[in-house]
Amino acid sequence: MTQAFTTRLITLDGFRSREVARFLWQMDEQRRRLLADTRGLEFADLEWQCAPGMNSIGMLLAHVAVAETHLAQVGLLGEADGHPRDVIGIGVEEEGLPLPPGSPPSPALAGRPLAYFDDLLARAREHTHRVARELADADLEVDVVRPRPDGSQRVFNKGWVLYHMLDHEAGHHYQINLLRHLRTLTRV
Repeated sequence: MTQAFTTRLITLDGFRSREVARFLWQMDEQRRRLLADTRGLEFADLEWQCAPGMNSIGMLLAHVAVAETHLAQVGLLGEADGHPRDVIGIGVEEEGLPLPPGSPPSPALAGRPLAYFDDLLARAREHTHRVARELADADLEVDVVRPRPDGSQRVFNKGWVLYHMLDHEAGHHYQINLLRHLRTLTRV
């Protein structure tokens, strides 16, 4: 008899909204895969740039945590400004994105072990769970209006924020995997 492999989308317990619970499960699954793909990375791997001015894996991991926290604060809680430092201990200044052309990786992240980045990501996700747990289905339709630097407005709803958090991390996950591959080529 052959073994069956079962793959299912899960609805997490403890959320007011089933839809939000499913978004968070997807985000958690994406995070599980990101963490699995980064096991064993050392300082040199986390700081490596394929060329000056390019993102390092460490910078991308920090950026995912900073961006998720910012999106939860501004997009889900409706706060005027994000303040990720209050939640995860660093802000946009330390993550280093975007780097000016020809620049080295963010000095604030130099020498940080993988456990440091794991902790940033865990704090960000804990915060997102805390915020999202209270959202009701109707909250997903609520528009958030944000001023843009050119004076126009950006309008999105809270449901889109959850989608964007998932999409943002997935995109950077694939970027990190490409950098891991390129890094192995430099060792040959």
